[in-house]
Amino acid sequence: MILGAVFDRELAMAPRAQGLFIARAVYAGTLLAIVATCWLVVTGSQPLATAGDTARFAATLFRILAPLQFTLAILAAALTSAVAVSIEKERRTLELLLVSRLGETALVVGKLASSMLKVALLLVSAIPVFALAALFGGITAAQIARLFAVTAAAALAVASVAGAVAFWKDTTFQALAITGFVLVGWLAIGEAVAVGWGPGAAAVVSPARGLFAALAPAGGRFLPGLFAACGGVIALANGIAIANVRRWNTASEQRRPTAAATATPRRVRTVWTNPVLWREICTRAHGRAIILVRIAWLVLFATAVAGVVVQARAPRPDRLAIAAAVVPMVLASLLAVAALAVTSITTERDRGAFDLLLVSDLEPGELVWGKLLGVLVAAREIVILPLLLCSALAATGVSTVENSLYLALGLAVLTFFTAVLGVYAGLSHPASRQAIAVALGTVAFLCVGVATAMRIMVAFGGSFELQLAPFLAVIVGGGVGLYAALAARNPSPAIGWASALLPALTFTAIASFLQGNTLQVFLVVLAAYGFATLAMLVPAIAAFDLLTGRTTSGE
Repeated sequence: MILGAVFDRELAMAPRAQGLFIARAVYAGTLLAIVATCWLVVTGSQPLATAGDTARFAATLFRILAPLQFTLAILAAALTSAVAVSIEKERRTLELLLVSRLGETALVVGKLASSMLKVALLLVSAIPVFALAALFGGITAAQIARLFAVTAAAALAVASVAGAVAFWKDTTFQALAITGFVLVGWLAIGEAVAVGWGPGAAAVVSPARGLFAALAPAGGRFLPGLFAACGGVIALANGIAIANVRRWNTASEQRRPTAAATATPRRVRTVWTNPVLWREICTRAHGRAIILVRIAWLVLFATAVAGVVVQARAPRPDRLAIAAAVVPMVLASLLAVAALAVTSITTERDRGAFDLLLVSDLEPGELVWGKLLGVLVAAREIVILPLLLCSALAATGVSTVENSLYLALGLAVLTFFTAVLGVYAGLSHPASRQAIAVALGTVAFLCVGVATAMRIMVAFGGSFELQLAPFLAVIVGGGVGLYAALAARNPSPAIGWASALLPALTFTAIASFLQGNTLQVFLVVLAAYGFATLAMLVPAIAAFDLLTGRTTSGE
């Protein structure tokens, strides 16, 4: 009964009409658009005359859709579980739940079940699309069942870890960042096991390796071990959360200073001209655990550097292996910057401090630039070290000086874009869950979309110029989705142009990269993401009152 009360409360708070139903329709429609795009690409470059041709097409399509769904399910599970708990803590409603009749088990399991329900509904909506792909042949029902089973088990394990970390840590950013690093570490352990003991052992340890093993016709033998590993993670994470949830969230009362302590005079610190920037840099605005996040990211960075060093010492460096070592670290950096930026706004709003900033004499530019520069300084290791790694690629001979320069400048543009995106989403959406979902979802959409597009273009071959027409539906759909996310409170023409051009120019950059035109890739990225950054930054300052709902003194 009590567990059901938590579950019903979460469902009542969810925007079902505009959230769950639309999300399922959009997700299923996106998968159908990818299927149609793959079909148009392959029929435009080669004939499908026999049943064997269609079966090979279906097998390739299956290996494109399966990792895509796996990645989206894991990201959605981590996001929904961590945010569901962190929002309760930042709004101080978790304390009310702890003093109610709810037990620790009901609270932890209820939060986990409500978060996983949203992910489960998305997976259910994808079943008809995968069944449609199976009609081409080359895919069995057992393979589809194994795919969904592995995806569900991995998503539940990641959601359990995210929920436990969110109950442990104070802010949403800490929960999201630590969960992301734990997930990357889990996958890295699987890769290490693959190197030392082979792919079979890795399929039991790593959910990603287990997914690709499950896609094989005879991949069912690895599932019991993988399910046992995921079950162990689920039991351990939830067990720790249940045992410590009350201690973690009542310790703040014990640490609260007494009257004698507060009477002791404190050292007076001089506040800068921009108090927002001073607070972001000189105080613990992002919590004490930001140090733990930095340490975890440094471990991830050291792993990437180790992979680069191994390849640099080889007679002929493997560029694919270098990319496999560097790209996860770069993607984690972009997601971390976006999460830090958006939560710097949502945390202020949930704690009631944002209203105080709105009624102060701060100018919009001071608040926006204070938050932006504060985020970049707080994440200085995450911002600077990848840029230094780009220089190291040229110094070790892995890349040319020209390509390293393009890579460093392009990465700097993308990092600033994600920071502006996070601040803009936080200002545009009054609901914290929606703001965090828009910021991180947009970054994930761009990253996963780029990877999926590259996989389609390489898998089915043909001229990249001729593939523009099949990708039009995906490009248009991506533009509409970006506009809906970014223009929620301020539908400006600049946002409209940025939403329309960003997917098309990203496709152009992908085609140029696959053709080896590095200069063209840099110029397109600079134009596309630079314009999108300005399109968000200018309204964030000029239309600040409209975005935040602030009433100026002259009105």
